[in-house]
Amino acid sequence: MGRFLYLTAAINGGVILVIEILGAKMLSPFFGTSHFVWTAQIAATLLSLACGYYFGGWLADRKPNLSGLYTCMSVAACYLALATLVLEPVAYFFLGFKLALGSVMMALFLFFVPLTLLAVTVPFLIRVTHVEAHNLGVQVGRLSAISTLGSVVGTLLISYVLIPLAPNSTTMMLMVVIELMLSAVFFVLNRSSLRSGIFPFLMIGGLGMALAAMGTEKRRLPAIGKSLFQKNSNFGLMQVVDSPSGDVRYYLNDYLTQNIYDPQANQSLTVFTYMLHGLAHAYHANPEDILCIGLGVGVVPMQLAQEGAEVDVVEINPGVVEVGERFFGMDTSQFNLSLGDGRHYLNACDKTYDVVILDAFLGDSSPSHLMSQECFESMRRCMKDESILVINAFGHFGQGEDFFMASLGKTLATVFGSVAIHDGTRGNVFFVASPSDSLEVHQSMSLASVHPKVRPFVETAWKNKATIVPENGVIITDDYNPVDYYDSGMREKIRRDFAMRMRGRS
Repeated sequence: MGRFLYLTAAINGGVILVIEILGAKMLSPFFGTSHFVWTAQIAATLLSLACGYYFGGWLADRKPNLSGLYTCMSVAACYLALATLVLEPVAYFFLGFKLALGSVMMALFLFFVPLTLLAVTVPFLIRVTHVEAHNLGVQVGRLSAISTLGSVVGTLLISYVLIPLAPNSTTMMLMVVIELMLSAVFFVLNRSSLRSGIFPFLMIGGLGMALAAMGTEKRRLPAIGKSLFQKNSNFGLMQVVDSPSGDVRYYLNDYLTQNIYDPQANQSLTVFTYMLHGLAHAYHANPEDILCIGLGVGVVPMQLAQEGAEVDVVEINPGVVEVGERFFGMDTSQFNLSLGDGRHYLNACDKTYDVVILDAFLGDSSPSHLMSQECFESMRRCMKDESILVINAFGHFGQGEDFFMASLGKTLATVFGSVAIHDGTRGNVFFVASPSDSLEVHQSMSLASVHPKVRPFVETAWKNKATIVPENGVIITDDYNPVDYYDSGMREKIRRDFAMRMRGRS
């Protein structure tokens, strides 16, 4: 029994971390991954653990019977199965609140009960096993160490194995089954506790709800059309969806539209793909060596490579390669693909490029570590004097809404000699920067190959130059980047609009 109790401490330590990390992944399609959301989830986790430690000590002193611990574990499993089953409607309810409040309430809904009940484990076991222990300090340290090592294993398992392997809800239900099976072993070994307890009812109810909740993401069909592909990844839920008419194809990541495509004409339907390609040619006379940070579904790298340029691509999400090849006509043999983080690639870069294209998004925003002064300095080292940097960003220029745009422009100006801004007026903003003192337009952007549906918007983005008010922003550095905070209102609106759109509500 002693070894079984140590096993319980290790497994529960691992399950707690799996629930925390996986819960964040399950909430990200609705609330995003901003610092508000992570703050809410970490705070909810710590609050739950604090309550669980206190409750565990109180319960163990009041009734130091192991059946109480395993009943708590069974209740935690049942609640987790129920919470996963009703996750979507509850998440949409909390979307009606401000992001900071809604994410806290949603995190508490998902985390508080199961994590509190699982946190009972260590104080309860310390109290029960201390009867036979000669040294309390040694026993406390041993149980704490075993639980923590279990957490380490759980963290590695969920991050490197389970998330890419299975849907989030399926993995969460695996945790439910593990907890119920662990409790079942205890109650079978202690039949007197089984006869007088409620475990059989919890077992039946928990397994039933777990079966019902299994694979809920796959049943969550998008309202915008027919689902062609859906797969979990370390960087979000990837989906490919066709419109009912079949003439529009969407690539979604955590419900956010990453690209739109006409599968019949084999052409992009997004403004940014045409602008990134067009600006590269407009501001550079002859781009032969090009670096793309961010693959997307491969539209821009493919087009540049087909024109004869040597194209290197850095993409952090391996899963998107399959999406591009299967559904968007991408051929990775036409360019040099490196899987990894763009910042890491830049730091080790020993090559210079004519054009660097930065088109990286994580959820509803650009990764902050790719938008800092230090990162731009790394890019500058990989560029020639006449080279250009083209950035796809998202923001607004209205009073009180321009913090990110002002900060990005102000930061670029500290590294590059000249900066130009093209505003698409619908959120997409394109920055062009060069080490030279002036940016020369070598050729006007051609609209001949632009899809007719988006041609007016591409033309607007090309013609509409914008300027920033530097005083409204800050220089973004690795050490100081408050964009998430000041830009939270716009990102919250984007996230809510897309989540509601997936539900079929406006």
